[in-house]
Amino acid sequence: MVRGGDFDQNFISRMGRMSLSSETNPQSAAGAAADAPIAAASGHRRRIMFVAGEASGDLHGGDLAREILARDPNCELIGIAGEKMRAAGVRAIVRMEDIHGLGLAELASTIGRTVGAFRALRRIIRREKPDLLILIDYAEFNLILSGTAKRAGVPVLYYITPQVWAWRRGRIDKLVERADRLAVVLPFEAELFHRAGERVSFVGHPLLDRVSAPASRAETLKRHGFSPGARILALLPGSRRAEVRYLLRPMVEAARILARDHGLQPVIALAPTLTHAELTQVGLTNLDGVRVIEGDTYSIVGVSELAVVASGTATLETALLGCPEVIVYKVSPLTYILGRMLVTGVDFIGMPNILARRQIVPELIQGDVTPIKIVRAAEPMLSEVIRAETVVALKSLREKLGSPGAAERVAALALGMIE
Repeated sequence: MVRGGDFDQNFISRMGRMSLSSETNPQSAAGAAADAPIAAASGHRRRIMFVAGEASGDLHGGDLAREILARDPNCELIGIAGEKMRAAGVRAIVRMEDIHGLGLAELASTIGRTVGAFRALRRIIRREKPDLLILIDYAEFNLILSGTAKRAGVPVLYYITPQVWAWRRGRIDKLVERADRLAVVLPFEAELFHRAGERVSFVGHPLLDRVSAPASRAETLKRHGFSPGARILALLPGSRRAEVRYLLRPMVEAARILARDHGLQPVIALAPTLTHAELTQVGLTNLDGVRVIEGDTYSIVGVSELAVVASGTATLETALLGCPEVIVYKVSPLTYILGRMLVTGVDFIGMPNILARRQIVPELIQGDVTPIKIVRAAEPMLSEVIRAETVVALKSLREKLGSPGAAERVAALALGMIE
């Protein structure tokens, strides 16, 4: 299986491919917004189009945008942008929040806006030809858009390529053909794209620049009202409502058992994409005895004895903070069945285990995501010896991810492509 949420997003994109390629009536304000040409700046101001469709892409796209503008403040950055990219200086032709789907159940409500967004960008690429198109993950949407750019003569930089090593490896040839440069963030991805030769670069993982506990253990515990000797159990149920719907209840019930038997204090580190009200509404579970803390996830995870984490980017963030974890993955039965049919080539769902090429932290998938099984997976890591061994294994992963400075390297690469 692939990391949580990726299959849902890729399947949605795949289901929409015929719509993206067709010429039926465009939908959404995104299409109308792009009908009027973007005013060309005087002189030789360079224009770069960004496209990111996921929260992690927005995060890393924002870092990249800042680095580009630091080197060339006159660059005009446009495209599909989330809150962080907009704050960094990317002008949104389409807001990422307006097309961000949560899973198969939301397909009907998002596909029209996604198709409208695609057509808006396609018109700009064809009519106004930006100097560079930077694509950040977002699977099928960006792969199809890269074909549009290729035919229009617009150079393409693909930063954080789709997880072709997990499913549909046939996309490798298309990526190599359509992208002028590939900036990959996992060490084994460069070999997958070896046909691109010098056009593929391993730039290091952007999380290396972001993931660290900003405060000491004593400061964190004091700030949140815990005693100096508190033993924290971090719960990270995901950044999407669909994840919370399936994972929060078994997480909380397992946490209560671990709190009772091992003296742990359960704390939900709430993702910025969710509110406290949404958590209780969607999770459909009583949170008595469980603290909910917003805006301080890295500090909370950094001081925790253990974490229970939804499969996704958070598993790697937790690993980089050196916190032992239980990785959990649960989706709708239909999504899971389709995922089992399409995903091949990987033995694990969690990035820590994928990078290590062995299981260093336990994983629970679908029907195994129950309170009792979470407890059984967690308890061994509470022993001093096993916890210490796990922490050492997790910290060694940092070395596999290259060196900090990914956004700086990609910014230099991008500007070099349009000099």
